[in-house]
Amino acid sequence: QVQLVESGGGLVQAGDSLRLSCLASGGTFNNYAMGWFRQAPGKEREFVAAISAIGFSNSYADSVKGRVIISRDNAKNTLYLQMNSLKPEDTAVYYCAASSGVVVTAMSHAFMYWGQGTQVTVSS
Repeated sequence: QVQLVESGGGLVQAGDSLRLSCLASGGTFNNYAMGWFRQAPGKEREFVAAISAIGFSNSYADSVKGRVIISRDNAKNTLYLQMNSLKPEDTAVYYCAASSGVVVTAMSHAFMYWGQGTQVTVSS
């Protein structure tokens, strides 16, 4: 059983940057592709970014491409999401998730383990 704990969310202004972290425990971190998803109030959860198990491949949603970078440090069992040029529409709860496989995927049903989420609020 993998446990995931996100951190790094907060209240920022439009144009600011944030780095989210996700610390994993209870499993072999480099066996899992990882991803970030987000859910805004009144909206469905959506894919943000994903990275392969060893970090050589990644994928981004069109809405964040060019503004965010997903990375991982397998020695520290930690996943990151660097978010730059934040916009009010990025306001959401951000979730870290671990996939059942090693390759990059954007499909939420492929992710077995989920964190509790961290709130990101971007004011205009």
